[in-house]
Amino acid sequence: MRTVTLEFPTDVLVRLGVVPDRLFRRFEEVELLETLRLEEGYRWQLIRLRRRGPFRPASTLGREAARIRSHYGLERYEVVEERPREREYVLLVRQQNPPWLRALLELAGGEIAPTAPFRIDEETTLASFHGTERALRKVLGRLDREEVPYRVTRTASRGAGGRRNPDLTARQREVLARAWTLGFFAIPRRISLTRLAKITGQSPPALGKMLRRAEGRLVARALSIESGA
Repeated sequence: MRTVTLEFPTDVLVRLGVVPDRLFRRFEEVELLETLRLEEGYRWQLIRLRRRGPFRPASTLGREAARIRSHYGLERYEVVEERPREREYVLLVRQQNPPWLRALLELAGGEIAPTAPFRIDEETTLASFHGTERALRKVLGRLDREEVPYRVTRTASRGAGGRRNPDLTARQREVLARAWTLGFFAIPRRISLTRLAKITGQSPPALGKMLRRAEGRLVARALSIESGA
């Protein structure tokens, strides 16, 4: 498995339909925090948006939901967190994939996924993808054949020795990463267990139990390392 970070001119992705053409009239920056589900037809993602100008509360955005969905090409969206001081929102969005992106996903055969860092501003898009060598080569080959301008800024491999937190299951790692991203472990906490459970598709009791088990494994591992040092 390999992670590749690419840099694109944002206006190219606007022309390809990947980035909404009017996005930067009201927002300065977009960061992809996590892709929850990626299929040929649509994608569910957690994104961070930094607004231009004065911050507007989520209640105001809710009253304009239909216009916002139409304006930015969203099927659905939900404000997960407001950050007034930074003029930012964290949103859960569902978007249809444009034809160009659908073709790339079909070519990759489900063997790649967006990952951090993934940031978009008015000039430049920094996009990272994690996947198999074969799928990444196919995608880069398609970009070259279509003469899409890009440059590779970073590439890294993860072998068997690079597996993180082997005491955790894949699902526990996924949920812990999502909880961390959304501020569940922040002080003060930025998202409640109930809200986090809704996003992860679990009941609050089930999610709480999973988080405690994962935390317990990490603590036990940390203490065993310290005692063995």
